[in-house]
Amino acid sequence: MTENGDEQARDDARRRSNSFVRAASMTTLAASLLAAGAAQARVVVPFGDDDQWFSVGFGLRSFFSDVTRNNAPGTNSARVDLDRFRMFTSASFNQYLKATLNTEITGDSTIQVLDGYAQIEPMDQINVWGGRMLPPSDRSNLDGPFYLLGWSYPGVVSRYPGKVSGRMDGGTIWGKLFEKRLTYSFGVYDGHNQIVGASNQSGHPLFAGRVNLNLLDPDPDPAYYTSSTYFGGADVLGIGFAVQHQQDGVGNALQRADFTAWNVDLLFEKKLGEFGAVTFEGAYYRYYTNGVNDVATNLNGARSTDLVGGIRPGEAYMLGAGYLIPYVIGWGRLQPYFRYQSFRDTLAFTWERQYDMGATYVIDGHNLRITANYAVNQFTARKDADKFTLGLQIQF
Repeated sequence: MTENGDEQARDDARRRSNSFVRAASMTTLAASLLAAGAAQARVVVPFGDDDQWFSVGFGLRSFFSDVTRNNAPGTNSARVDLDRFRMFTSASFNQYLKATLNTEITGDSTIQVLDGYAQIEPMDQINVWGGRMLPPSDRSNLDGPFYLLGWSYPGVVSRYPGKVSGRMDGGTIWGKLFEKRLTYSFGVYDGHNQIVGASNQSGHPLFAGRVNLNLLDPDPDPAYYTSSTYFGGADVLGIGFAVQHQQDGVGNALQRADFTAWNVDLLFEKKLGEFGAVTFEGAYYRYYTNGVNDVATNLNGARSTDLVGGIRPGEAYMLGAGYLIPYVIGWGRLQPYFRYQSFRDTLAFTWERQYDMGATYVIDGHNLRITANYAVNQFTARKDADKFTLGLQIQF
């Protein structure tokens, strides 16, 4: 190696080391501030009788990452950044009428409305929401980034369309039946590709539905949302099935086709008493476009939130496992995990795989945890890439 090459390598190493030190310092400081007591729940302010209140809460995910192999040319392989910062607000006007507004700031400092919907909730068995929300889909999408097993969202396999972090504008009917062991959700939403030059200029809506059966403990999650680990807080055997369909959902104005996607997912988590808890998850997906290529996501100046383009046909599956170690170490417990994803594009005849290996330091469930993750991405058409991530998650 030349003298200049040696100096460049040393500079890269120093930058990488400094980034890691800053990330470790931030993580230790945040954990120290919050670990003395459990992360606080949302603040609830009453403004009338028991059924009238306003609540506010926050969620933050920040990380240090380092692409250790095949970093993109001209970019810094190591960085400390904000993954997302969310503000959660909700209000109850009486026993049956409520509303939710959640906003998000992402790493590029963009502020956007994440959720905004009115809620009519007369009973556990049937509820109606209208506005922007998560449509019925797979467990990973309904987990969101804060309730996953591990750190990163499984975007290799979970490819349902969405405007903002999987959200859509429309209406959902949902409920819990049979002592909360069966959760259903069905809805109608603004369709994909409603832009000049794309397939859905007639404005066809997207239909979505999901059912989830819990064979052990009743569903511990709110509404029709999910989690992929409960850190030993419940015995869960959940089997879910989701489907989405839209007429003229993919393609352009001259060559268009219907879009259909479905998946089945399974989560098993079992408390082992003094031996900790084990978690297993799996999912299988199919995406159909009837042999038609979808348009680009930026067609005619479309923004990322315009729900345009990007759908690929294919087959995918995911497998994951975790083990919550029973011993308390300092403030919390460790949960090592592994996850494998595979997607095969049935039109382009390409494939993508991702392996995630890591451990989560669980201080207060999903409210306060620190995760170290090593990911290996493999592709047909480009070089493989490896990345290490150290992430901090806080909700209060």
